[in-house]
Amino acid sequence: MEDLSGREGKESLSGQVLMVLSMDNNCSATSFDMELCAEKLKSLGVQVAADQWRRLIQDAVLKPEVRRYMFYNSRAFQIAIAVVFYMSLWTNIYSAVQLCSFGRYWEASVLVTLAAVAVTVVVILVIDRRQRKINMNTDVRLAAVNEIFIKHGLILGITDALDGPHNILQLWFVHFSPERCLQSLSAHITDLQRTRESGLRHSLDQLCVVMEVVVRPDPGTEEEASHEESPLLSSGVNVNKEPVTCNELLRLIPEGPPEVMAQQLLVIFSGCYVRLLVTGRLPRAVAGGHLEHSSVPCLCQFIETTVLNTRQSWFMGR
Repeated sequence: MEDLSGREGKESLSGQVLMVLSMDNNCSATSFDMELCAEKLKSLGVQVAADQWRRLIQDAVLKPEVRRYMFYNSRAFQIAIAVVFYMSLWTNIYSAVQLCSFGRYWEASVLVTLAAVAVTVVVILVIDRRQRKINMNTDVRLAAVNEIFIKHGLILGITDALDGPHNILQLWFVHFSPERCLQSLSAHITDLQRTRESGLRHSLDQLCVVMEVVVRPDPGTEEEASHEESPLLSSGVNVNKEPVTCNELLRLIPEGPPEVMAQQLLVIFSGCYVRLLVTGRLPRAVAGGHLEHSSVPCLCQFIETTVLNTRQSWFMGR
């Protein structure tokens, strides 16, 4: 664990990193040091039941399937894919050029290399641009734990880093005061509901996840079907039928009062905001934000621009 909170007694600024937990994602037996984390949270004055947030973090990012996803989506794996893509592309282009009359000249090899490099760079830029968007498989999974910690002035985000051949997962704890952002975002949603309600609903409808739910038939129909399908002679074999499931679209931001919608937006996007903040991928912010003496936007400004598609952008182009 790395302590970045600074000297004790010094008031933390909104957006300041207070603590970082690290673990080796290559080894399935490793995990975050929850004991040291609990001690640090107590020293910060955060009074939260340890069993509660530990279980939420476990469910969010420490399940085997989530760790596998984060490994295949990590920077190390993307670098490996980029190298394989470049070599495969160069080989295919070079083989095609050799069929032409000018393929035997050395200039052809240079052109092939330049073309392969250009296409690979474009692919890397597309991947990097996609990394700047919210990730439903990692960022949104932290919403439950952020819903608890945001009441205590903390939000969490997760990133990965390279340490030689090891893929390191890092869980970041960032100080965040939600009061001003909640007021500003609530006022902005109220204004959009009055002036551009259809555009607001269209933007929020894109924030959804697919949930697998069990279909529960009507009790009367189920009992009638069980009698009809029961064998005349019992064979003594108990046939266990798998439950019938279907996919259901769940909206992350349902209709409600502006304050409730604003609170839900802050919780949902806090994980993405922290990830972009600590990796330096947040766009620049103009004057007037809640983060004094900072070139990055606050959470409400980030949401207004990336989610609600406001015409007046808080961000300057890079």
